[in-house]
Amino acid sequence: MTHTHDQVAGLLLAAGGGRRLGGRPKALLTLRGCPLVEHAVQALRTAGCGRVHVVLGASADAVRGKARLDGCVLVDNPLWEQGMGGSLRLGLESLAWTGVRAALVCLVDQPGIGAEAMARVLAARSSADSLAAASYDGRRGHPVLLGARHWAGVAADATGDRGARAYLSAHDEELTLVECGDVAQPYDIDTESDLWRLE
Repeated sequence: MTHTHDQVAGLLLAAGGGRRLGGRPKALLTLRGCPLVEHAVQALRTAGCGRVHVVLGASADAVRGKARLDGCVLVDNPLWEQGMGGSLRLGLESLAWTGVRAALVCLVDQPGIGAEAMARVLAARSSADSLAAASYDGRRGHPVLLGARHWAGVAADATGDRGARAYLSAHDEELTLVECGDVAQPYDIDTESDLWRLE
């Protein structure tokens, strides 16, 4: 029997340029002395993702040089300034040849969401038909589990800053919501006023 971690890949979107953070790439913001991108990769692995693909964009070379991302597949998004949609598309494309049946999609600027929430969503159903998302007091958030059967539809919808949101809304009846509010906080690190959360 194949274990879950062989069938589900972690997909970390880490291309953002931190425009409202004075242009500091979000992947390299630090929490407890460690870049956010490393925290997120570690959380995905702890949750059970054996394969992790990381989409880089802003300051990709600096991220490669400063963060320990051994064993990850690094995907470059040269058009990262056009928004998260392109990163999601490229990330899913990079998984198409791997044989995994689902992708657990996480955002690098949500360090309040750790391995426990990721594992909970992963446990929802990890087949090619999977469609699940964490929810926080009933509101849909990340991580999102996308079965391979959904990748083409998600990619077709993912443009600009739109990730999978429109697709998930359109497939609401198939979507399993997994309450994670007791184990995670879904805040984003978007502006200078959010940086206190990293102290």
